[in-house]
Amino acid sequence: MLAADTFCFLNEAHRLAGAEDWNNPRWEALWLYNLHYFDDLCAEGTVERAGWHRALIARWIAENPVGRSCGWDPYPTSLRIVNWIKWVLSNGDLNEPARHSLAIQARRLASRIEWHLLGNHLLANAKGLVFAGCFFEGAEAQRWLNTGMEILEAQLDEQVLADGGHFERSPMYHAIVLEDVLDLINLSNSYPGVIDENLLASLRLTVGRMQRWAHTMSHPDGGIAFFNDAAFGIAAESGELGAYAKRLGIEGPRGYEHRLVAFEESGYIRLAQGPMTVLFDVGAVGPDYLPGHAHADTLSFELSWGRQRVICNSGTSCYGRGAIRHWERSTAAHNTVEIDGENSSEAWDGFRVARRAYPVGLSCSEDAEALHASCAHDGYRRLPGRPMHRRTIELTGNAVRWTDEVEGVGEHRAIGRIPLHPDVTARRLGEAQWQLDLPSGDKLMLALEMAGVRLDKETGRYSPEFGLSLERSVLFWAVSGRPPFSIAISLRSIER
Repeated sequence: MLAADTFCFLNEAHRLAGAEDWNNPRWEALWLYNLHYFDDLCAEGTVERAGWHRALIARWIAENPVGRSCGWDPYPTSLRIVNWIKWVLSNGDLNEPARHSLAIQARRLASRIEWHLLGNHLLANAKGLVFAGCFFEGAEAQRWLNTGMEILEAQLDEQVLADGGHFERSPMYHAIVLEDVLDLINLSNSYPGVIDENLLASLRLTVGRMQRWAHTMSHPDGGIAFFNDAAFGIAAESGELGAYAKRLGIEGPRGYEHRLVAFEESGYIRLAQGPMTVLFDVGAVGPDYLPGHAHADTLSFELSWGRQRVICNSGTSCYGRGAIRHWERSTAAHNTVEIDGENSSEAWDGFRVARRAYPVGLSCSEDAEALHASCAHDGYRRLPGRPMHRRTIELTGNAVRWTDEVEGVGEHRAIGRIPLHPDVTARRLGEAQWQLDLPSGDKLMLALEMAGVRLDKETGRYSPEFGLSLERSVLFWAVSGRPPFSIAISLRSIER
């Protein structure tokens, strides 16, 4: 909130000039949703903006008759209910018209729960109802509370997998859901005895598993990995969530327990040795009935050298429909192998997936010298000749080596892309060798180990935040002919 009527969301600023701007068709739908969330009520410095906030709440009530704007959709309604109540519980206040509006919002939410969308939306609905059920008194409020708790009891078991990962396989949404669970535990401190004790015990256990996953699946810089829909600036980082949990009396992981951690249910592997951290996607793109946040990124991996990201996927700069959204979800936008110009999973429209890749043949091992992980997927079996892609990663000392194998019948063209972080500079040393210069002064050698195959460079895009797209270098190889193909690439440190 930049001024009483001016807001910056998703790296885009607009002024709320008139009542019609709450639903301005020229602005992105996600931007409008953010406008209706009222997140600024819980941001830093909220006390200094209390006058703005009271005026904005009054304006929202006056300019958004029931059901007349996207702000009445169940998802923004859920988030707004929570934010208004958080504001009251911290340092704000709601006058009688605002409390009346809040009750109407909760009543409408209770009648429009997003069973058709499920996933994180359904958890947000449940959280909103629990907050409203605690805040208000009476039989109707008790029904809101009961409904919210019933949804949470069923959905937490469904959505949080045994390894602690959220079932939509997005590190960003994992962090959002983890914060939701922490907020509910925090809420119980303001309303002792109101939330069911068995549910609270379950929430605390869920936090422990989700914290471990979030900590393990973060890069050394503390940020999330870019698998499926993911961007910075939307969810809290793992360290912030850990500090929040600690304030609630829940201790989280203090370090990395192993060099190799395999989250088999969610389908991610962390390998770390020396200065290298590799996060490897070996899972399904999401639950079969809910792949809306999926990218065609199976068998992609991200790599950090120390705290510097070196190889990283595209990220997410927008939602909705259109060419940018389509490309950011494509196999070509990720550090993996594209066959015959097709996506490994058929991502279409804005949040749809048709035939999708499933992992097969996962194996992991470690010894004193090296870490190994290998997996294949069947996403290209729908193509003529039924090709398959397998990727094997090995970390040894200060080097990593990965091998991409393609099998199939007939002629095929395979392209492997290695998208670099924008801060990494690539300099050609030979037909299949590049030097990577890191901001720290570290220098790495990246080499392709197959005679007759070039390793070339093109310009790509990197979208670390919504509304932000940066140029970066992408190294790539291409092979055409009759499989099997086997392309091995190594990355190691060289003298400064």
